[in-house]
Amino acid sequence: MNHADPAAARLAGRRDRAVRAAVEHGLVDEEHHPVAALLDVTAVREAAASLHAAFAEVTAPGQEVLHAFAVKAGSLVPVLRLLDDCGVGAEVASPGELALARAAGVPAARTVLDSPAKTTAELREALGLGIALNVDNPQELERLDALVHAAGGTSSAPVGLRVNPQIGGGDIDAMSTATATSKFGVALRDEGARRWVVEAYRARPWLTRLHCHVGSQGMALSVMAEGVRATWELAEEINTAVGCRQVTVLDIGGGLPVNFDSDETAPAFADYARLLASRVPGLFDGRYGLVTEFGRSLLAKAGTIVARVEYAKSSGGRPIAVTHAGAQVAVRTVFAPDAWPLRVAAYDAKGLPKDGPAVAQDVAGPCCFAGDLVARERAVPLMAAGDHAALLDTGAYYFSTPFGYNSLPRPGVHGYDASAGDAPVRFMTVRAPQTQADLVAESGGPHRDALTQ
Repeated sequence: MNHADPAAARLAGRRDRAVRAAVEHGLVDEEHHPVAALLDVTAVREAAASLHAAFAEVTAPGQEVLHAFAVKAGSLVPVLRLLDDCGVGAEVASPGELALARAAGVPAARTVLDSPAKTTAELREALGLGIALNVDNPQELERLDALVHAAGGTSSAPVGLRVNPQIGGGDIDAMSTATATSKFGVALRDEGARRWVVEAYRARPWLTRLHCHVGSQGMALSVMAEGVRATWELAEEINTAVGCRQVTVLDIGGGLPVNFDSDETAPAFADYARLLASRVPGLFDGRYGLVTEFGRSLLAKAGTIVARVEYAKSSGGRPIAVTHAGAQVAVRTVFAPDAWPLRVAAYDAKGLPKDGPAVAQDVAGPCCFAGDLVARERAVPLMAAGDHAALLDTGAYYFSTPFGYNSLPRPGVHGYDASAGDAPVRFMTVRAPQTQADLVAESGGPHRDALTQ
């Protein structure tokens, strides 16, 4: 595979070495581990560094910026610990994600709580820990009013309000959060909503942040920038109305789209930061602290799922590679293939890149339904039983959001360092492969007789 981009070539080179080493080490094998997930630690560190550099280029001297990783994109404690080590905090959207971030050692000061359905207990916990939180709606704000009142009228944690500028969607409806009827935030163009927001801040000096996130994959950068501009303009309006700089931090969300067509990182964080600097120059004049919540764009390129080809067959004249990676690891790709297509690379039985003419073939998973296909009529070297199919760009979501169909075990996740030239690839366990005993316990095994007593 030829790469014009040196960084993309290095990424592909490390991946090829890691796949071969994973087969040699038995991380993927015939009897016990027919599928495994591999995470390029070097790629994660490079992505985090590029994010920091992109915003450092456009921010004012001394302007505070917190980059918080959207935990839903990689809800694995060692991954969160790695990102924390790279200076990236955590954006959490549930008690479970908060627990993972805390287990990873992410400080409260670098944690942000977002969710459209926070319970009173969650709000109380966030206030007690000093975690920044973004209020989703007027009813949630009323709950917070009671908690703040009980604490003496001031909040011990930074608090903001999430707004929806209703600027429209992108190419994937499910990923578009700024549509007219989105479930997230206060809809600014609804009658009386903008006035209500201003009055909400006027009545609550402890509301010091403003948050907006318009979408992720499938969103044009120009639309994302429009959402950020709308948020900045509202912050200016609020501060003018209350007569002081009450809003001091803008949480501009994340959602940078990922290129699933090649190893190149496009768009880059620098592309987005420069666009924001041109479209919303006041964002970077130093008057506001900033929070970002990128997820997929930090991890996707670092991940590869490697699955053994169990059988190679043909149906209706079309070759089919039956593998151990299907809907249980690639649920979005299987059920929404047009929105979430994945690249597939073919490796031989030893884990070496497979040569030969490209042949259109289906790449199927192990789930017991006809639509369990991760690729349809994909042109790659013809795969045979014993070969390996690799699903590329799967570092975000695919590793940590499995689908429990057919009680298939969750595969092991292994970090790797393949950056040291000809030195052996070093693997690190991120999540051990799920065992049969784990599956039975998860499915109520300890309570076998509960319904027959």
